[in-house]
Parts: sequence; C-alpha cells; structure tokens
Amino acid sequence: MKTSVVIIGGGPSGLLLGQLLHRKGIDAIVLERKTREYVLTRIRAGILETGLVSLLREAGVADRLDSEGFAHEGTIIALDDEEFHISFRDLTGTDVIVYGQTEVTRDLYDAREAADAKTIFNVEDVVINDADGDAPFVTFNVDGKSQRIDCDFVAGCDGFHGVSRQTIPLDVRKEYEKVYPFGWLGILSETPPVNEELIYSNSDRGFALCSMRNQNLSRYYIQCSLSDSPDDWTDEAFWEELRRRIPSHLAENLVAGPSIEKSIAPLRSFVTEPMRWGRLFLCGDAAHIVPPTGAKGLNTAASDVHYLYNGLLTYYQDGDSSGIDSYSEKALARVWKAERFSWATTNMLHRYPDQSEFDLKMQRAEIEFLRTNDAAQRAFAQNYVGLPY
Repeated sequence: MKTSVVIIGGGPSGLLLGQLLHRKGIDAIVLERKTREYVLTRIRAGILETGLVSLLREAGVADRLDSEGFAHEGTIIALDDEEFHISFRDLTGTDVIVYGQTEVTRDLYDAREAADAKTIFNVEDVVINDADGDAPFVTFNVDGKSQRIDCDFVAGCDGFHGVSRQTIPLDVRKEYEKVYPFGWLGILSETPPVNEELIYSNSDRGFALCSMRNQNLSRYYIQCSLSDSPDDWTDEAFWEELRRRIPSHLAENLVAGPSIEKSIAPLRSFVTEPMRWGRLFLCGDAAHIVPPTGAKGLNTAASDVHYLYNGLLTYYQDGDSSGIDSYSEKALARVWKAERFSWATTNMLHRYPDQSEFDLKMQRAEIEFLRTNDAAQRAFAQNYVGLPY
C-alpha cells in the first residue's frame, strides 16, 4: 500500500487530522490498534475550546455539536462554602462548548466511513521505518499477516504509550515530567447536573469538580489517593464525599443516582521535545500530557492538528515546507502555555499530602486574588477558552 500520510492512532486527534486532509484531497490511512467500538467506550472530557470547535466545523463534522452541545459562558470557583463566578463571555467575548469527547470521536468516525476513507483496525506490532529519511514506511500485523504502507509522512497520534514517541532516538528527544501525588475518581451518572456551569471546588477534604454531558448526564470527580481503586468506592460513598466538598447550598440540590461508569485517572504533566523527527510528527498525548484540571488535553491535541494540517496543506498545495519545518517549534510554544495553565490550576485547587500551613495560606490567597482581581480573571478566562493558534 501507498499513501501520503500514515496516521497512527484512531482517536480524535488522528481522525480529525485525517478528515481535514481528506477534505483537501490529501490521502491518509489511519491505523488503530483496537476496534471502533472499543475506542468509543473510552470516557473522556468534554470541554471544547473555540479553536477546536472551528476545526471541527472546517472538517465538516460539527452538525451534532452545533445542535446538541452546550455553550458555557463561564465557570464557578469554590473554596470551602464560598464561591464566585468567572464570566468567559464578559472577559473574552466567547464561550466554551460542552460536548463529550466520545461524541466528537463518533462524529469523526461517521464522517470517515461516509467518505470511504481507509481505516485499519486491530493493528499490532507497528514499526515506523526510515522516518529520518526521504521514504518512510510503516509495517504492522493484522490477523497475523504482515503489511506495509509506504508514505510521505507519519503522524503519531497514538498516545502516551504508543510507538511513535519511542521511535525518536533517546539522544534526540528530551522528556519533562511531573507526577502528582493524587488522582481523580470520576463517575458518570444519568442525573441532572447540580448547576448550569462547571464547578471547581477546593475544600479541606480535597478537590471536586461538577461537570456534565447534557441535561440528564452528569460527570463528577473527586480528588483521591493513587492507592485507591474504583472498587473501594460505593456510589453512596462517592455522593456523600462529593457533598462534603462543594458549597452546602449546592450539596442540597445535588441529585444522586447509580453510576454508569466509574474510574480513577492519575494526574501528570509531561512534554517531550522535539515533536518532529524527520518525517515523523507527534500529536496530542504522544507528545504531551496535562492534568485534566484545565480541560486542555483534547484541546491541546487539536492545536497540534491545526499546525500539522496547515503545514502539510502548504507542502502539498504549494510545495512549501516552511509549515512542517516549523511545526515542532509552533506546537511546543502553545503546549507549554497550556501546561503552565493546567499545572497552576491544579496547584491552586488541590490538597497536597505535604502542604504546610503556609502553603495552605498561599493557596487561599491565590484563590482570593482570582476572586477579586479583574486582570487575573481575564487571564484565567483567556487560557480556559483557549489561546489563539
């Protein structure tokens, strides 16, 4: 087989890149190690920045998003029993959209199938060959049979544990990482959300987040120990703990119900540099991870897609390689800003096991400064809705 771009990873970033390229007549084959059905069982965040929404519209896959997504004008920050509202619309002139990552992925798969674009599932033993040369190719196995695709470029959209980043030699790549000493226990429940806006809460018992997917599907999280297992938490214990971590008047309105999904996610900040090696480009979690506090995971992957898509477009349409040559530099400049916001927001809202009384006072002062300072709120809002590409 031969194609222009091999995209390794059939998650939202790989599918979005493939759909954007397809609409410009640039052929791409997507390789996914699981099935479509398996990919669509992954429960992920659902806060979409303005830049990602624009990309989805450019890709022609925003019909359901536009009809079913919820525009959020701002968010609520709570400390113990007090809260304040930060208005994204007033401070930036725009909103964020709540629309589940699973639904984004479903829309992209539907569009890819409708276009009869090639996706190969259940691939194993993927090897990226000659990425530092002029004629890269990818080999892999499907059902025990070896296959090969020759291509111009490889886009590594295969996540933190994928083969793409590992292909870049250790003497070329440098990795930066911070592992946080806690995780998030999250549940999905068929209950109405406790509030029309997201609630980020810092309490003496730890962090909590109240989010939603739609009017009758809520997503809630509480900070937990990394040693915890979802099986350690009954639904009743989760709801009781959540009520203790949000302001009392909100806790009174919380509607509890059986969980339809329950999981624990560890938190880390991670960046690898560079994001390009020869004709191999890293996108999304293959190159960087953020704690979910700032809602930047999928959105930062989308900014990578923006830079890579436009670089490939000018290469194929105009013979101009400047966009792909500057891809890593441009992507990393924005990545590090998203990393800073996610790290700072995590530090502001979570309780650390080794925090001193001084640390707690500084954390409270940080939240109070955000509550009372217009410039601080504007900076927070600008980062939350998404910095420009």
